[in-house]
Amino acid sequence: MSEQKDSSIWQGFKAFLMRGNVVDLAVAVVIGAAFTNIVNAVVKGVINPLVGAFGTQNLDSYSSCLKGPCEGSGDAATGVRILWGSVLGATLQFVITAAVVYFLMVLPMAKYLARVEARRKAKEGTQEIIEVSELEVLKEIRDALVSQRGSGHSER
Repeated sequence: MSEQKDSSIWQGFKAFLMRGNVVDLAVAVVIGAAFTNIVNAVVKGVINPLVGAFGTQNLDSYSSCLKGPCEGSGDAATGVRILWGSVLGATLQFVITAAVVYFLMVLPMAKYLARVEARRKAKEGTQEIIEVSELEVLKEIRDALVSQRGSGHSER
């Protein structure tokens, strides 16, 4: 009995893993992790220097003092600071990631799927026209046969 339960559990687990959406999710996680490195490099190599033109290149150094005196940095810092530079950096990373994913993945895929759907509909429309024209030809043949029969009966 326990062997059968173990067997069904493993078969269920195998079926779960082999479903398409689980595999797609795993691929998305791996690509997302690799993509994070690219976005971090863009933020550190491009965005931070642009921000550095107006201040410091390290966004984490931007802060506001909520309760003073705010002196020092790191563990030796005194006072209560709001580190809004860190939030700004994380927000920029998110916006860049979302923009790249949308413009390089979502938008092209949506356009591709729209083209595939348009082709499918055009193909269905052509098939319907062919079916209608075949039906019209068959009706004409029927009408011709009926008229020949009608004229043949009157001659006899």
